[in-house]
Amino acid sequence: MAHRTIARVVCTVAAAILLAGSCATNPVTGKRELAFISESQEIAMGRDADKEVIASYGLYPDDRLQQYMQELGARIAATTERPALPWTFRVVDDASVNAFALPGGFIYVTRGIMTHMNSEAELASILGHEIGHVTARHSVNQMSKQQLAQIGLVAGMVLSPRVAQFGNLAQTGLGVLFLSFSRSDESQSDQLGLKYMTAAGYDPRKMVDVFRMLEGVSQQAGGGRLPQWLSSHPNPENREVWASKAAASAKFDPSRAVVNREGYLRRIDNMVFGDNPREGFFKGSAFHHPDLAFRIAFPSGWKGSNQKQAVGAVSPNEDAMIVLQLAGAPSAQQAARQFFSQEGVQAGQAWRQQIGGFPAVSYVFRAQAEQTIVQGLAAWVEYGDRVYQVLGYTPEQRWANYDDVFAQSIGSFARETDRSVLEVQPNRVRVVEVDRPATLDALASRYPSAVPPQVLGLINDLQGNATLPAGSLFKRVVNATPR
Repeated sequence: MAHRTIARVVCTVAAAILLAGSCATNPVTGKRELAFISESQEIAMGRDADKEVIASYGLYPDDRLQQYMQELGARIAATTERPALPWTFRVVDDASVNAFALPGGFIYVTRGIMTHMNSEAELASILGHEIGHVTARHSVNQMSKQQLAQIGLVAGMVLSPRVAQFGNLAQTGLGVLFLSFSRSDESQSDQLGLKYMTAAGYDPRKMVDVFRMLEGVSQQAGGGRLPQWLSSHPNPENREVWASKAAASAKFDPSRAVVNREGYLRRIDNMVFGDNPREGFFKGSAFHHPDLAFRIAFPSGWKGSNQKQAVGAVSPNEDAMIVLQLAGAPSAQQAARQFFSQEGVQAGQAWRQQIGGFPAVSYVFRAQAEQTIVQGLAAWVEYGDRVYQVLGYTPEQRWANYDDVFAQSIGSFARETDRSVLEVQPNRVRVVEVDRPATLDALASRYPSAVPPQVLGLINDLQGNATLPAGSLFKRVVNATPR
């Protein structure tokens, strides 16, 4: 009887929420659809998430390139059904072959995908596709559907306590803004991208080159792995074939359609190619950071991961982790106080007062995490003008298996003194003008690069025995690390 009453209350509340949701007209399709999120809310979500994207990825440090991206994107966005959005276009400092969009008109292109393209028209096709996700409100529709699912989840949590443990899956934040799109969403964005780039005066046939490049990245990665753009954008079948047919039937003047190969390649000349070792790199299980001049040895056999704001490693059984990041405090003592002021975090036995010869504060700690108690070793090290926080933790019952491992790894933090590490430089794209017709093999021999010939073929869109004409621009990849 009580369950029936609760169910009626939940259903009444759900109905009220559904009624509160407004029906909006999709700007692209013209169809009416349920929308819990207004355009002003959409823009606010995107603006808030934009700050997190910048913090997580970092912007590529080239003001002229950033201005170019903004002007090009704005020109394409002006041809769309939502020209009044506060369109923002950025190049993020990431090596992955990727591009993505946030609600409200915030579009991001990685330097990785830029180094793999060969014309402004190709870039326009990527921007057009991402713009299409925004104009068709794909993220907003996904979030509205998620809110409907949350209504059902609430009912389930009330009627069946066993479901309550899954309540934390329905959370907002940056993760929600990166909702995966359906293949139908992807197909629609392909269509819109081709429409927008053509309306802006670009040659739609260059979209075919982009899809061929993405497929090439996938094949070179091996093991069925996808470039990041395809892993976050489900791949409709026969994408390249579709683009060829769609471009052939598009209404445009081939003699006037913009490609701008040379101008684009000149803009990406000297761009960082691949991972930037200046931001830290692994050599075996040891992590070295040239710019910050430190090193730390993670346990052998653990899986390492280097992110913009943290570096860490996970045990083979995925039951323990060590993470290093900068602490947001002016001293090790203050950083420790902030850490232990968190609810559910308790300090245990003190450990070392120096690590790597630098002042440190460190303790064993226990903390409540979801339904598990974790135990670990926490240290804060004052090095240079920064404070580094290093945490090693595992479920409490496994502490005895890892306490020595944590101590050895955290205790290995030290100043980096190896000149070969401190002077390492990233690979960069360098654009050269070909003085005579040449195949890829000839070009690879004439212009030695730091990457294999198959990579050069991919980033230059040179297939098989194809010949690059005299006077054409060719991308090589060089490294300036002192020898």
